[in-house]
Amino acid sequence: MPNPASYRPAPGTIPTDPGVYRFSDPAGTVIYVGKAKNLRQRLNSYFADPAGLHFRTQTMVRTAAKVEWTVVRNELESLQLEYTWIKQFDPRFNVKYRDDKSYPWVAVTWAEEFPRVFVGRGAKRKGNRYYGPYAQAWAIRDTIDSLLRVFPMRSCTNGVFRAAKASGRPCLLGYIGKCSAPCVGRIDAEDHRAIADDVCDFLAGNTTQLIRRLRTDMLAASDNLEFERAAVLRDQLGALESATERNAIVLGDGTDADVIALASDELEVAIQIFHVRAGRVRGERGWVADRSDDSSLDELVESFCLQLYSNPEIELSGGVPKEVLLPVEPASGSALEELLTDVRGGRVRVHVPQRGAKLALLETVARNAKEALVLHKTKRAADLSTRNQALEELQEALGLEAPPLRIECYDISHLQGTEVVGSMVVFEDGLSRRSEYRRFVIRTVEGSNDVGAIHEVISRRFRRYLDDQASLSGETAMLVDATTGAARKFAYKPSLVVVDGGAPQVAAAQAALAELGITDVPLVGLAKRLEEVWLPGEEFPLILPRASEGLFLLQRARDEAHRFAITHHRGRRSASMVESLLDGVPGLGELRRKALLKHFGSLKKLRAASVEDIALVPGIGPRTAQAVKDALAASEPGEAVNTATGEISS
Repeated sequence: MPNPASYRPAPGTIPTDPGVYRFSDPAGTVIYVGKAKNLRQRLNSYFADPAGLHFRTQTMVRTAAKVEWTVVRNELESLQLEYTWIKQFDPRFNVKYRDDKSYPWVAVTWAEEFPRVFVGRGAKRKGNRYYGPYAQAWAIRDTIDSLLRVFPMRSCTNGVFRAAKASGRPCLLGYIGKCSAPCVGRIDAEDHRAIADDVCDFLAGNTTQLIRRLRTDMLAASDNLEFERAAVLRDQLGALESATERNAIVLGDGTDADVIALASDELEVAIQIFHVRAGRVRGERGWVADRSDDSSLDELVESFCLQLYSNPEIELSGGVPKEVLLPVEPASGSALEELLTDVRGGRVRVHVPQRGAKLALLETVARNAKEALVLHKTKRAADLSTRNQALEELQEALGLEAPPLRIECYDISHLQGTEVVGSMVVFEDGLSRRSEYRRFVIRTVEGSNDVGAIHEVISRRFRRYLDDQASLSGETAMLVDATTGAARKFAYKPSLVVVDGGAPQVAAAQAALAELGITDVPLVGLAKRLEEVWLPGEEFPLILPRASEGLFLLQRARDEAHRFAITHHRGRRSASMVESLLDGVPGLGELRRKALLKHFGSLKKLRAASVEDIALVPGIGPRTAQAVKDALAASEPGEAVNTATGEISS
């Protein structure tokens, strides 16, 4: 581990101007990015007595081997540069805010002919309208249930919709009045979309006009002696008002704002945010992060805002609002306000409320943050200690110099030697890091040759590593591409390489490393049969205890690599099947085949599509769509047997 004194800048060489600095480790990886009003004063504090530093700051300066800085003119420029570098380098010692759970959202599939409303989590898709996120799934599901009594739009899955359409009978929701049953023609697409538009208006907060319209219709029906219809409208009005009450108005001036508060101790910080739109709380989210240094409250708030509004997912939650309410002024003062104004493309006000409803709401968010921190600590104690135990067990069992903080695992997937692909997954600090995953299409090996494929994958990965290292030279060495500014994909050396397989696969990987002259990367193989750990050159495997946390971590990495490889293989196999089946369709060239696959995603979805759906693909007209449908019908598969379960499928 480097001695901080070995790379400390000479006295007097650090400027006293404002600027942004970065610490890098011996491999050139940027591990920390910070900014300062006075660079000399801030950087000298890192090289003071280590006993006076925060524990993680001590670890950072001892891990680093170099410090560099860039002088800027003012606070706004330093904030912008720090914002850019944190996104670009993702430094491991900067505070990283991670969701404390996956929050549900409401989606309306607006791109479909008959839009569907549903509650979901996770990744979002194009063509849908999203509302939320919301704190509790049960609350928003209850709201949607009440809403369907007023606006009976479709909420069933595509499978249920097609089955009802084929049978001519609606599902239960159609019979009890919670769906207008477009599947059986009770309502046409235009009228159903109007209902869906009302649902979207409600979810977006435009409830006043909806309630006024229902009340007017109810009174008109009563005046016309249509008492049954008036009673139905009365019940709908009650259901709508009940659903509206769940989104209580908290700010009477119709404010669009994000209200942010935090709670912290010496080790961790919890952040809570309420998304207020049109004066109503539309959703709330929470993050918990390890504190990497002894940053003050204003610095933590500013760091969080930078990460929150640099996240592309924020656009799906309404983007940067007109106001951001904080518990303290940010460290850079008005510079954060100017930066968010640039991001939003319109005026953003960042301030600390002093009185009234906004201060009361901020106090509520702060209480939520304190409760979240307490809950997180009780949950995480076992999880953190388990991960540390797993890394320590692997270090001891494999005789490593340090715990394997970065583990890379490789696997090969194919079907009887066709469409051979490889996968690389990465685990850092015992957790998967999906942004670092990589896929390989095997080029030099044909047939069912897993050993040769492993050799190719390891060779390609570490040849890229050597190439990237060779390009790093001089004081300006950075782990980014000089032409595009993107991070180099293979510039990091793992602490441990794991291959899926036994002695042959390990020998192939070791040979690939030896051919490249790499001797300082530990390597093991994990065989599925008895979960044996194979080391290079050893005649017998290492058997870890079944209850070993280290073995469990290796299994998780191996299984994730297997899943990632199979997903890639299935995608390529589906693409090749589409191309082969459609090879003889007149008027369908390579570009149109690729357009079909890109639009539908798989052969299964293409088979299920109608001629009209296929004709909607750019470049595919009705005549070509019919030819595609005929070609697929001619090659319709019959019964198939799942070789793993014996189950017969069609």
